[in-house]
Amino acid sequence: MATAFVVALFLFKNKDTFTNQNEKASEQEGLTYKNEVLENLVNKDTDLDGVLDWEESLWGTDPTKKETTPGIPDGNAIAKLKPKTEQGKSSKLPPGDTENLTETDKFSREFFATIATLNQNGAMDQETIEKLSSSLAEHIQNSPPRKVFVLADMKIKNDNSLQAIKNYDNTLNNIYKKYPVKENVMNVLQRFIVDQDNVDSSALLELDPIIEQTKKIIDAMVKMEVPQSFASLHLEFVNGLQNSTENLTDIKLYDSDVIVALSGISKYEKNIETLAIANNNLANTIRQKLNN
Repeated sequence: MATAFVVALFLFKNKDTFTNQNEKASEQEGLTYKNEVLENLVNKDTDLDGVLDWEESLWGTDPTKKETTPGIPDGNAIAKLKPKTEQGKSSKLPPGDTENLTETDKFSREFFATIATLNQNGAMDQETIEKLSSSLAEHIQNSPPRKVFVLADMKIKNDNSLQAIKNYDNTLNNIYKKYPVKENVMNVLQRFIVDQDNVDSSALLELDPIIEQTKKIIDAMVKMEVPQSFASLHLEFVNGLQNSTENLTDIKLYDSDVIVALSGISKYEKNIETLAIANNNLANTIRQKLNN
């Protein structure tokens, strides 16, 4: 339930990113999460025991059963747990080991604890839901890259001669030929997002060869000789490849850590645009230098 709520809020805030490309021509969005859906998620009580589903998920009871432990109503079980957390240092979180939690688990606990407080104070209105979705989107989109290359990582050669530039261009072309990336990432993501209610995480296995080949390209580009005049452009392109590869690696974690996966999806579109610009800048500069 926690995962479903987190995904719904994120998609509500970023639904244009997940538009089904095959339906764009008919101007129909492939994934639409309207305000009513979010309100239903907040107020849903599947087993009609008076405890909302998200709160049952927060405290570890089964939202489909009035008595997760036979003979003990879930409301009573949760009432006994609440005072325990108020006595501890981490009053926002239910008891449990937090060291081995995924990013999704950690964020969900804090997120639903916030919802619990707002709900108890009668502050869970539409404006609050929209603010929560914005907060989630910001949390997902703002995680920093794990690896950033610097000029010191590159093998920069103090030679800007025409021959050096030709060698550089030939080396790049040979790298691309040696490590071809045959599948299109966006096609894979379209197969992953089946429709507005379903995803097929098995499709993400198709990202493995893309990630593997791109890592080899990055490694080769870091080790190759780069003319001084191309150092900054080369570095920008390598970091673009690195960022997009990290995004794809994160997307593959959808089944185990949906927050990280959604972060990867959210940032991939922006990073791939940045990569395309870096690629064009590098290619145009090479062409210009060779034609002079």
